Amino acid sequence: MWRFLARLGHPERRLPPVIHVAGTNGKGSTVAFLRAILEAAGFGVHVYTSPHLVRFNERIRLARPGGGVLVGDDELSDALATCERLNAGDPITFFEITTAAALLLFARHPADVLLLEVGLGGRLDATNVVDRPLATVITSISHDHQEFLGDTIELIATEKAGILKPTVPAIIAPQSPAALAVIQRQAARLCAPLRIGGKHWRATPDRDRMVFRDGNGIMELPAPRLVGRHQLDNAGTAIATLRCLPALQIPNAAFGQGITSVEWPARMQRLVRGRIAVMAPHGAELWLDGGHNPDGGRAVAGALADLDRRDARPLILVVGMLANKDCQGFLMNFAGLASAVIAVPVQQDTALPREEIAQTARRVGIPAETHDSIAEALASIPALGLDPAPRILITGSLYLAGEVLAANGLPSI
Repeated sequence: MWRFLARLGHPERRLPPVIHVAGTNGKGSTVAFLRAILEAAGFGVHVYTSPHLVRFNERIRLARPGGGVLVGDDELSDALATCERLNAGDPITFFEITTAAALLLFARHPADVLLLEVGLGGRLDATNVVDRPLATVITSISHDHQEFLGDTIELIATEKAGILKPTVPAIIAPQSPAALAVIQRQAARLCAPLRIGGKHWRATPDRDRMVFRDGNGIMELPAPRLVGRHQLDNAGTAIATLRCLPALQIPNAAFGQGITSVEWPARMQRLVRGRIAVMAPHGAELWLDGGHNPDGGRAVAGALADLDRRDARPLILVVGMLANKDCQGFLMNFAGLASAVIAVPVQQDTALPREEIAQTARRVGIPAETHDSIAEALASIPALGLDPAPRILITGSLYLAGEVLAANGLPSI
């Protein structure tokens, strides 16, 4: 990657100030909160995230007056062609060459801040090429991608902590003791000051509001727009990051405006319009979430339990997953909460067969059936005879979420 960046003229050295974000769950939501707050404060913000849901362009957002825009097809094609030409056929991964193209685009356009999300892990990730970012951020760490990162929390945390830089402040979301111990050791080696969730800062609910506390004081804020208790931690991580960067001078009003205007598709997203939305049974609620690992499932189940306390409805899960995910660990979170699982295929070569998903659901105590598509799954729900009309969640894979958003026919971002 370094040799290739040299061929490109080292775009990683010509970037706006960078906030680098790693973690297992919550990276994308935290980046979304950071962007919304910074743009509410009037900053121009570049953003790099992955994967995309519907179109590759979603990965690259360029700063513009009044709010960023997704990179256009022509400009993206030109950057990719430049990278392909200068790579000259040498071995390179898809993520490396597309990240290089993104860095080239970010270097060409002015912005006040670049939010750079890690693709996988951190230590060896193609985004880990910025010597001195403004800050590094690590969101919640849990088991996922064990085939690349290791099969223990300590090994996974070691990869995530690889983005820490000497003397650069690191903002850490609430973590398990095992993950936190790894991060603290790496930070101590690098003399990187830590701001740890639950120790140096806290984000807690207060009725329909959010209270943020850190060493600079207390802020009472509206509840985040993104649904779920876990989004308090993600919003809190974003707020803690920006409050430890006093040079940015974020006004207090921008924090509230940002967390209530934020958008991030397929994270407990309510679908109320579009071709898929109208297929839901009359009176039913239709939700979409790309959660796909046990901790992600735990967060989504908590959000659904909160919704159920306010408006009790039977819960139906429409689930598609990849074969390398912990299906049982994911579905166990919904035992006692879901009335049924409807397993559907994901249009990927590595998809878990829907029959296996259904068998796993039954093993954890949830009745299950299979259907060939989302449309068939939704059409089958009235036959279950549920009263009141159910709350339906399509979940288990970001790839499935992307298929749903594409079929729904509305912009994903």
